[in-house]
Amino acid sequence: MTGRLAGKVAIVTGAGGGIGRATCQLFAAEGAIIIAADLGESVVETVELIRDAGGHGDALRLDAGNADDVTRLVAHAAETHGRIDILFANAGISGGLKGLFDQDAADWAEILRVNLIGPFLAIKHVAPHMIKMGKGSIICTASVAGLRSGAGGPAYSASKAGVINLVQTSAQQLATSNVRVNAICPGLIETGMTEMIYTHARDAGKTDMIGRLNPLRRGGEAHEIAGAALFLASDEASYVNGHALVVDGGLSSSHPFTRQDLGRTAI
Repeated sequence: MTGRLAGKVAIVTGAGGGIGRATCQLFAAEGAIIIAADLGESVVETVELIRDAGGHGDALRLDAGNADDVTRLVAHAAETHGRIDILFANAGISGGLKGLFDQDAADWAEILRVNLIGPFLAIKHVAPHMIKMGKGSIICTASVAGLRSGAGGPAYSASKAGVINLVQTSAQQLATSNVRVNAICPGLIETGMTEMIYTHARDAGKTDMIGRLNPLRRGGEAHEIAGAALFLASDEASYVNGHALVVDGGLSSSHPFTRQDLGRTAI
């Protein structure tokens, strides 16, 4: 088999749709054997699509924020395929857009459990297998919401900021192992998580408003994040480590501002 990931074994969480599914399909097309994991039954369809296209993969239903489930996932990959080359810890939840004073501790605990503890568990259990191999690539889905405010709810944003720091800390913890740990920070991408935004815009006849705040003036697509994940997973990114790769159409390249009117100074 040929391809940029030929013969490699990749675990992808949150693989039931959106970014996770697109990444599974791209990784498989590039020669990887996929272990696709998701809480929902749609993960089975993801693997069916991979197999229909001539690729190889397994589907596991599990909770990416549950320690026992993550242990089971990693054990399955190691015992079935004898190696783990790539981990894409992509599973996450939005938690909605409630404000700081409308959320309680239970809201925060659940969002942090899935979005931050989940990647921690995945790294903790996968990294020892990669260390033994002397090589590996770990990728976590963060968000532009983790860079600064304005792109998500408070708990979601805090969880994604934590993912970025987790990646940086993990890269240092794994120094000399040749195991790389990086994050991807997507902007507005059309997925199940953002379906409400896209549906509202379409129903209101305002699709041209989607992504209007970034220089490309459009929303992103799942395959564009999958392409970034492929780069980080491949040997082409062999010197990229502890990095948060922003894929947002340029949204985070600027601070918010008020356009100047003729003869007036922007506030």
